[in-house]
Amino acid sequence: MRVILASASQGRLGVLRSAGLDPLVEVSDVDEDAVQAALGGASPAKVVTALACAKAGAVGERLAPTVRDAVVLGCDSMLSIDGELVGKPGTPEQARRRWAAIAGRSGQLVTGHAVLRLADGAVGRVAAGHASTTVHFGRPSEVELAAYLASGEPLQVAGGFTLDGLGGWFVTGIEGDPPT
Repeated sequence: MRVILASASQGRLGVLRSAGLDPLVEVSDVDEDAVQAALGGASPAKVVTALACAKAGAVGERLAPTVRDAVVLGCDSMLSIDGELVGKPGTPEQARRRWAAIAGRSGQLVTGHAVLRLADGAVGRVAAGHASTTVHFGRPSEVELAAYLASGEPLQVAGGFTLDGLGGWFVTGIEGDPPT
């Protein structure tokens, strides 16, 4: 059976590979802003789970006619701080503002997971859920933050940081499992 990762996340790909899997990577191209907007003021758990389902579903529907037997994994993570969900900053300026808001504080990294089964040219069973991890942030110096922003890493990751990359240097602790 083929495993398909509906994500461009290098962290998620690394976790699967370290588990002995070599998934096919198929990016969903889901409009995350549209999905989130359609959910209104839903809880962080509902938002990330819906995003994970949308990503897995889009890839599943696209591949179902040609892939006879596979499992599709969709995931999405966002940082909840003071009840506000924050996703990928996108620009160095937004990432700098994000870090100004989270430095020395704690937030919830909420990750949604969706697994669906492709069988005989159709999307079959779907299982979905979420996990939450408390992340405690340090206070990077201006020089450290400038170097981190220049790396480009925080621009395309939830909350503007990664636990498993360069951003891990600025995390002072976690409570729960480090999600990917």
